[in-house]
Amino acid sequence: MAPRPSLFYLAIGGLSLPVIKLLFRSRARGVENVPAEGGFVLAANHLSNIDPWAIGLPLYPRRFLRFMGKSELFWWPLGSIIEAGGAFKVHRGQADLAAMETAEQLCREGHVVVMFPEGTRRKKGLVKKYQPRAHMGAARIALGAGVPLIPAAIDGTDNLLGLGPIRVAYGAPVALDDLRATDPRDAAQEATDRLMAEIARLEATL
Repeated sequence: MAPRPSLFYLAIGGLSLPVIKLLFRSRARGVENVPAEGGFVLAANHLSNIDPWAIGLPLYPRRFLRFMGKSELFWWPLGSIIEAGGAFKVHRGQADLAAMETAEQLCREGHVVVMFPEGTRRKKGLVKKYQPRAHMGAARIALGAGVPLIPAAIDGTDNLLGLGPIRVAYGAPVALDDLRATDPRDAAQEATDRLMAEIARLEATL
């Protein structure tokens, strides 16, 4: 059985669902590509802070999504609230092996770990220290945990003042079986290339 979300997660999802679905006219397709049981990595493009809601609510409440959150947010009491909402800590701008190990373990336990391979929001009015580019973390976690890597694309979350519409598309699992016997870094790079190509293909259909 898939891990059950916290009461806080359920409450936030229940309150958010009508807002995202009705006010921002959220629509999703390809939900049948998302495993109903077992852990996996769900990876998507990143446009705004509302992306976790956009990608998570079509799967609510049957799947409990877990997110990497930047370590700067984990101060008391906000940290406890964020953790109840499914997040776990990551230190950005450095190789955080502890966060990767946590993510792999969560996947093995049946959780859904959400990753935004671009690492940061694509569009923003300020120059950012961490510019969006494809990181290999999502592929490494999926390969390391031996779980599916599911691509997804989001559109419209950067137009909230215009009330959307928000569109999400989930794709079929990225092929990984042929990579598991190869050098880990080469495998992660090839898996990332396949993932980003599929995310771009899905995004072009929205």
